[in-house]
Amino acid sequence: MTDPFANPADLVRRVYAYVAYRIGPGPDAEDVTRATFERALRYRSSYDRRKGEPIGWLVGIAQRCIVDAAASRPQQAELVDTADPTDLEDTTIERLDLGQAVSQLSQRDRELIALRYGADLKSRQIGELLEMRTNAVEVSLHRALDRLREIVEEDPNEGVSPGKRPADGTTRPSRA
Repeated sequence: MTDPFANPADLVRRVYAYVAYRIGPGPDAEDVTRATFERALRYRSSYDRRKGEPIGWLVGIAQRCIVDAAASRPQQAELVDTADPTDLEDTTIERLDLGQAVSQLSQRDRELIALRYGADLKSRQIGELLEMRTNAVEVSLHRALDRLREIVEEDPNEGVSPGKRPADGTTRPSRA
């Protein structure tokens, strides 16, 4: 049997990134990542290399840990502000806008984006995890990103393009 924890540093990074995409970075994401690896170690003998790579197995465990954590804290939002306090103002605004836009996506779209960009899984791996064909994953992810792009590009000031001066005289940063 192959050891699913042969490269633990990379696995921890990818699982944490996935969890952070789903629930936001910080102590809660660290707790869910820890719970994921505790379960994985406890059920290490259930890992079957023929069913996929260790990251897919771990993300499946992480999904259940996220559900368990959300059940214990029902008031907590699923996606939180991911701004780093050391970022410059424009970068912070862009991150807040993106976080807000992602929170407007459907649960399925958020999950696809978290698996692809958080856990850094390939379409084939996502398909195995979600029981979808690889092509269906690619199409769904493409559509989710299109919806995200539309949300980000929406202009709340009716007819004022990003970077132009709204009627109140203030300027808004460009979201290019």
